[in-house]
This record gives sequence, structure tokens and C-alpha cells, in this order.
Amino acid sequence: MCRNIRTLFNFEPPATEEEIRASALQFVRKLSGFTNPSRANEAAFGRAVDEVSEAARRLLKSLETASPARNREIEAMKARARAKERYA
Repeated sequence: MCRNIRTLFNFEPPATEEEIRASALQFVRKLSGFTNPSRANEAAFGRAVDEVSEAARRLLKSLETASPARNREIEAMKARARAKERYA
């Protein structure tokens, strides 16, 4: 359920708005237990996703590190290799 919640800090290029929103959506889904909220809960669900996205955006902008930025492609290749080994 949390497949889109990934580390977003210290990558080159930086996290996109789409990545931040996808992580926020998965986080709210996990907390609420809803994949698709009912109409009665739709507004609250959407508001929560917006608020979590904004909090994540603020967090990413405020973090500092002395480590060099990681390359997204290299990290993706490492993740695929780990998955292949795990599920082989």
C-alpha cells in the first residue's frame, strides 16, 4: 500500500510536485484505511492529502545535508537489483 512513499530528500534532480503528492496520497490512504474514500469522506480526504503535501514540501525545503545529492537512476537500479534478488 505504501509503494509511493519513498525517500525524496537529497536527490538530483529534486523531488517533483507529483512525487510529493503521490507520497502524501499513499500516507493518507494508509492512515485512513481508504483506497478510495466515500463521497461523505472525499472532502476530508482531499484536504488531508493537500495538507500532508504542503508539510512534506516545507520539510524538504528546510532540510540540509553535507552529503552529495544521490542520482535517481543509480538508486533505481540498486532498488531493482535488490528486488530481483529478494523475489528471485
